[in-house]
Amino acid sequence: MSFPDGWFDRADERPDVEFYAAPRLVTHLDGPAIEAVSDLYDALGLTGDVLDLMSSWVSHFRTPPRSLTVLGLNAVELDANPVATARVVQDLNADPVLPFADASFDAVVNCVSIDYLVRPVEVLAEVARVLRPGGVSVCTFSNRMFSTKAVRGWLSVGEQERPLVVAEYHRLALLGGRPAFEEPVAEQLLDGRRSDPLWAVRARRA
Repeated sequence: MSFPDGWFDRADERPDVEFYAAPRLVTHLDGPAIEAVSDLYDALGLTGDVLDLMSSWVSHFRTPPRSLTVLGLNAVELDANPVATARVVQDLNADPVLPFADASFDAVVNCVSIDYLVRPVEVLAEVARVLRPGGVSVCTFSNRMFSTKAVRGWLSVGEQERPLVVAEYHRLALLGGRPAFEEPVAEQLLDGRRSDPLWAVRARRA
C-alpha cells in the first residue's frame, strides 16, 4: 500500500493544541465497544508497564496495569484519568519523538486516535523504540472521529480498508534501519450491527 501526496493533509490544519484546548470528558465509543477494548487488553495480558498514546480521562483498562503513562493533548483530561500513574502533555503531530528511554514499556496502546496522526510511521517507530523486545503495539479504532482532524487518506478509504492502513503503518516503521515490528495482526472485533464497529491492529516489536 502506498500513500499518495495529500494523504496526511487535513481539512482543519490549525494546531491541534487549539482544537483540543477545551477538555472533553466524554467517551468516543459506546458501551459494547468499550467493553470490547477492555476484553482485548485482558486477552493480551497488558498488565505491566503501559503507555497510552493520545489518551484522555479514561483508558479502558478493566484491571489497571502495574504502571500506566498517559500522553495526550489536554492536561485536564489526563489529570482526570483515575488509573494513570504518570501524565505527559504532548502533541505528536508537532513532535513525534516520545520523551521516554528505550525499552521503557511492555505495551503501547492507542484507542480511536490513529486516524489523526500526520506522521504515523514516525510515531510508530518511536513506539517500537520505547517498547521492550516482544512488547506490543495495540491500535483500536471505530468509525467515529472528528472528521476535520482525521487525515484525508483515512477518510478516502472504506472502513474495511482502514485496518490494512494501520497494519501498513506498522510495516513501514523502522528501528535501527530494520522493520520495527513483526507482521501485524488485524481483526474486526465488532461488526457494528448492535454497537459501534470496532477494529484492532496489533504488532509485536521485532
